[in-house]
Amino acid sequence: MSKLLVAVKDLVKDYTSGTETLHILRGISFEVLQGSAVAVSGQSGSGKSTLLNILGGLDRCDGGSVEVAGMDITGLSESSLSGYRRDRVGFIFQFHYLLKDFTALENVMLPAYIAGVKKKAALEKARVLLEEVRLDARLHHFPSALSGGERQRVAVARALVNDPDLILADEPTGNLDPDNSAAVAELLYVAAEKWGKTLMVVTHDETVARRAMYRYTLEGGVLIGPEQTPAERRP
Repeated sequence: MSKLLVAVKDLVKDYTSGTETLHILRGISFEVLQGSAVAVSGQSGSGKSTLLNILGGLDRCDGGSVEVAGMDITGLSESSLSGYRRDRVGFIFQFHYLLKDFTALENVMLPAYIAGVKKKAALEKARVLLEEVRLDARLHHFPSALSGGERQRVAVARALVNDPDLILADEPTGNLDPDNSAAVAELLYVAAEKWGKTLMVVTHDETVARRAMYRYTLEGGVLIGPEQTPAERRP
């Protein structure tokens, strides 16, 4: 039986602008099992990215609790949150955020090196992951020499390099054409499954969403679901 990795209870997030308060997340609760793949859909501005940012320790909630691997992250100090992001979470964003003056190999190895892995070991781990996402022929290319799809594949490898418990992907195919979108989505799901990672994907793309094991819809600050997707749609 799979263990519980993420437990969110009564999560609230508000934003105040002048005299107006926007209720982005209205007391949502859900759980994610270790090793599962979850997709969250919803209209622009519905709070999907906010939810992911709270789970990743990039933003703080106004109420409720978020437990990841048994640790309540809502009360952590900034330094502890930094360690949580480094050790527990892999991020993939709509824009790849690769460092332009570093090669694909260096971009992937850098988080591991910063985390204290020796340079040689970090480079080897990065090389293995780039081979996993089919970029073994592009290791020493700079981001400017890579296509959009290739840059996102580098971002997938980078998200895996510190062996995180949880991968959070925010519109990972949003800037790609349909062919590259399908290819990156397949690599993301397959890599997460192969390496035993728990994956949460925020996406507008129906093709990407339906490959997840479970689907939620965020609407009016309320999380609807989960809906289990047919097994034949998954990688």
